[in-house]
This record gives sequence, C-alpha cells and structure tokens, in this order.
Amino acid sequence: MKFELQYQDNASDARVGLITTDHGQIKTPIFMPVGTCGSVKGVHISELEEQVKAQIILGNTYHLYLRPGLDTLRKAGGLHRFNGWNHPILTDSGGFQVFSLTGIRKLREEGCEFRSHIDGSKHIFTPENVMDTERVIGADIMMAFDECPPGQSDYQYAKKSLEMTQRWLDRCFKRFNETEPLYGHSQSLFPIVQGCTFKDLRREAAKFVADKGADGNAIGGLAVGEPTEVMYEMIEVVNEILPKDKPRYLMGVGTPWNILEAIERGVDMFDCVMPTRNGRNAMLFTYEGTMNMRNKKWENDFSPIDPYGCVTDRVYTKAYLHHLFKAQELLALQIGSIHNLAFYLRLVSDAREHILNGDFTQWKRSVVENMMRRI
Repeated sequence: MKFELQYQDNASDARVGLITTDHGQIKTPIFMPVGTCGSVKGVHISELEEQVKAQIILGNTYHLYLRPGLDTLRKAGGLHRFNGWNHPILTDSGGFQVFSLTGIRKLREEGCEFRSHIDGSKHIFTPENVMDTERVIGADIMMAFDECPPGQSDYQYAKKSLEMTQRWLDRCFKRFNETEPLYGHSQSLFPIVQGCTFKDLRREAAKFVADKGADGNAIGGLAVGEPTEVMYEMIEVVNEILPKDKPRYLMGVGTPWNILEAIERGVDMFDCVMPTRNGRNAMLFTYEGTMNMRNKKWENDFSPIDPYGCVTDRVYTKAYLHHLFKAQELLALQIGSIHNLAFYLRLVSDAREHILNGDFTQWKRSVVENMMRRI
C-alpha cells in the first residue's frame, strides 16, 4: 500500500491524499461504509459503486469468523471473491465486538476468550490467530488486535489496558511478518492508538504506534461515551505525533459534523454504522439538517428528499419515503441507507474539494450548523 499526501490546508491540519492498493485507489479524506457480515445492510454492490460511490468498504473479523466461517472464505478465495466487491476492503480486528460482549468473555494476556452470540460456542481471539483470520479474509488493510476499554475507564485500568494492547501489537506485527497474503494481493497492517481520554497515555500510545513504521495508523477508543470536545482534543494530541506521511484512520466516528471536525484536525479515513443504522430507522442526513421521515409533517411534502440528489438519478419525494416507512416497506430501509451513505461520501468528497480550493475552514463552519438541525 502507498500513500501520497497531495495537499495540506494552510488554515488547518486538513489534508488531501491518495491511497493506492492492489484493488484500486482511495481518495482521502474518505468514508468507508460498514459491511459487517460481508455486506452493507440492504445495499447492493452495484448501488455502492454507482450511487453511493464508495471507494472502500469495511468488513468485521468477529462476525465473518463466526459466519460464514474461515473455511468458506478460504474456499471462496477471500472476501473480495465471496461478496463480489472488487475494490479495497479494510477489516477491523474484532476487538471492539469481542470486548463489548460483557459477561460472556474473559480477558487475559494470551488473548480474549468469548462465547458466540449466535450459538454460545466458546472461542478465543489472540493477536496471532486474528492475524491469521484477517489473512484468510484477505482485506487490503488489516487492523491490529487491541482492547477497546470503556470510555469512562479510570486511569489505572486505561494504563493497564494500553500496556497489554502494546504487547499484543508486538505479537501482531511478529505474526504478520511471519506470514504471507493468501490470494496474490498485498495486505497492510494498521496499529491502533488507545489510551482512553488521558493525554499522557494517548501520547505514549501514539509514539509506540508511530515507531512501528506501519503503512497507516488508526485512532481507536473514541466516540464511546466521552464528551465530544474531549474526543476532538484526543485527536489533536494523537495527530501531533502520528507521522504526516501515513494515512490516519479514526475508527467508528461518527456524525457528519464529527467527520468534518476530525478532517480539520488531520484525519483521513472514517467508518461508522450510523448512516445505515439511522437510515433504516427513518433518520436522514442532509446539508439542510436531519429529518425523521416518520414525522407526519412529510405526509404531503412532494419535494425531493434532498435537493442535492444524493440518492439516485430517480427523485424520491419526502411524502413517498414517509409512506414507505409508515407502511413498513423494505424499500424504505434501502432508500434511507443508500441516501445516508451517498450523503456521507458526498460530504467527504466536498471536503476534499474545499481543502484543495483553500476554503475548507470557512465552508465547514457554514455547513455544520445547518447539518446539526432537526427539520
């Protein structure tokens, strides 16, 4: 994987770059739709390509490991061939999912023992077998196995957790360097900066990660309950240390305005379930504000869902989408998901253009207030 830093904003840390993988190029800043089980819920590959204009999607190691399972993925030739997405894929390590299984997992130095949420069967994730699993999935970008501690962890827990995450990271890189890709395309390993909301721990983690010289680096453990301003502060602390010539990936964030604020602070890559989850629940994002399409106010509103036309070339009206949600038609979930994903991809594309034009900060300020409104 190669990263070319193409332009740096003069008024902020926002930047424009180009990631090149064996499955294609990614223009940054970029948002990655989440395809947890090998699919972005309710969205066809053709829609991701043509309407959403996604350049890379994310798969989840925990879910893919449990179902369809590594044997099926290996026989298929990896996730790209299994789901038909012939563009870059990133896989998270499954750490966040495993550690969220409170009550059905045990954490120790070796790794994390857990029970499947599907059938209760017992499994263990270690840094070594997670690297092996991500090799089988075949993602272009693999994430290191870490612990994602609760957002309100006290200092002692956060410090102990970070120390173990760093030991696990050494083991991840050792295993990664001992193994080879399985399907003829290269793979990169991104380490993850943890440290909760403690500046000294975040700095220590960022330095530890930067010294690995990886193809890119991730910031984890944010948007997990801490105040938004604290999240922004942690991003600033970390990005002062992470190398500028490598892509920076903020994991699991977030709202459209979170993304613009993080871009201003030097982040290049994002993922979040919010656009699809909210879209399935009738909450649509637009430049004019957020709309609940179940509200009666849309019942006789025959204007387009979004004047910017983020869904498709075919214009759907607010009244029609309101009707679909009220009637519990599956098409409502699909339109809502596609619309929100297309809006997120348009947002980062517009951000890229304004960075190149030299007016990103002014543009960001002009759109954030409107986007945060409920209409």
